[in-house]
Parts: sequence; C-alpha cells; structure tokens
Amino acid sequence: MRIIGGKWAGISLVSPGRRVRPTGENLRGAIMDWLGEDLHGATVLDLFAGTGALGLEALSRGSRSVDFVEHGAEALHSLKANRAKLRATKRTRLFKKEVFAFLEGVGAYAYDLTFADPPYTSQAGEKVARLWLNQPFSTILLVEHARAVTLPPGGVRRVLDDTAVTIYRSRKKREEDGSSCPT
Repeated sequence: MRIIGGKWAGISLVSPGRRVRPTGENLRGAIMDWLGEDLHGATVLDLFAGTGALGLEALSRGSRSVDFVEHGAEALHSLKANRAKLRATKRTRLFKKEVFAFLEGVGAYAYDLTFADPPYTSQAGEKVARLWLNQPFSTILLVEHARAVTLPPGGVRRVLDDTAVTIYRSRKKREEDGSSCPT
C-alpha cells in the first residue's frame, strides 16, 4: 500500500494487517479523480481512518489539513507511523475517539470534505450519511461501502468492482458551483 499521487507519490504506508481494510490504490485513485479540484486547499475529516490512506492521499494532492478519527489500537499504531513517515503531523490531527461520539461535537460545515470508510459489515455508513443529511458537518461527504449496500438518497453512487462510493454534496456547495444536481 502506497500513496499514489501528489507530492508523496510512491511512498509506502504502514498497514496493520488483515483486521483493517485500507482503501485499495485503484479505488483511492478513482476517488481522488472524482473529487478533483475539491481537494485543493480543503480541510478534510477522515472518519474510521484506519491507516489514514484516504486522508494522507488527499493531503499529498493539495488538501490543507486532515483530522483523523480512529479508535482501534492496531489502526492507530499504523496511522501514527504513517503521519510520522510523511512528516505530516503539523497538518494533521488525530482523535482517538469513537466516530459518533466525535461527530456530536462537530458543527455545521466545520470541514470542506469528509471521508467515511466504516467496516462494510456495519450500518455505520448509513448512520453517517443520515447524520450528514440532517445537519451537514462538511460541504462534501464521501462514504465508501459494499456494492450491495444502498445508502440514503441524495448522493451520487459510483461503483468500482465490489465497492461502491456515495458522494453527497451540500445544497450550499451546489449553489456555489451553479449546478442543481448533486455531482
């Protein structure tokens, strides 16, 4: 597993082993392409951060800062090692907290972009999407989930192999872009 684009392209990341499922390189590259200019200068929230691959990839490609939320011991060890390896500790913060407890303290539009990559066997992706739809805590929410799972309406769904990604954009963002559809 490595960073695939931007200033850290090609640098290998530490992975904790089989218990954590990092976003694969092909999917991570597609996600970054789908987001495009939204990454530049963005404040990013990486929920269920695991190794930090999504947030660190965004940082490598021009995001301003990333807040990681993770509470699993093995994943935290890898995430800390990856932040240190990339010398990214000044532009990142790490919150050792359960995701939904963390989100209770996040205000409306506190971030530009949120990644959520919960365990595929949980209902957490749907719960994050519903919380965001009720009160957006970022301008854009991207939820990675199993292809068989359908999240609440309002987002654009993209599929790559057995994985799906649903991207939600706030009404505020669509108005700024001058578009009426959520893409």
